[in-house]
Amino acid sequence: METGFVGKAWTFGDHIDTDMIVPGKFLQILEPAGLAKIVLHGADPEFAAKVRPGDLLVAGINFGCGSSREHAPVALKAAGIPVVLAESFARIFFRNAINIGYPVLEVPGIHKGVTQGDQLSVDLATGAVKNLTTGATFRAKPLPPNILQILDAGGLAPLVAREIAAQKH
Repeated sequence: METGFVGKAWTFGDHIDTDMIVPGKFLQILEPAGLAKIVLHGADPEFAAKVRPGDLLVAGINFGCGSSREHAPVALKAAGIPVVLAESFARIFFRNAINIGYPVLEVPGIHKGVTQGDQLSVDLATGAVKNLTTGATFRAKPLPPNILQILDAGGLAPLVAREIAAQKH
């Protein structure tokens, strides 16, 4: 798993729900590439056309609230956004993201400390986040070892498969 990222920040506010990330009218789309084409359509219908692989997402509190649909983190991951940085995440979105091997970090102060277009560097291993445009630094809440293990394996299913294979030997 890659642990360091540098990219352009896209900013969103508080309470960005799963229906804003993948609106219900698109739930028939199941392929990640298709979901990437409509990611965050409910918040900004042009976002999917503007975002580039490697860009970073910054949000306020309660990111991913709403339904339990896994489409939301799948769409973000498929769009090439390597990590979401938010003040806080809805519990089920956080677990869905981790379960598919998609890193999300709670970073106190990040929403007020970043303007859209700022260049950020993120180190998952240490939790260090730096706004390269302003020089401001932030510290993410550390991810526990079991979550880092899931991310490193590429998700919960690959981790379990790896552990089952290891037990057979």
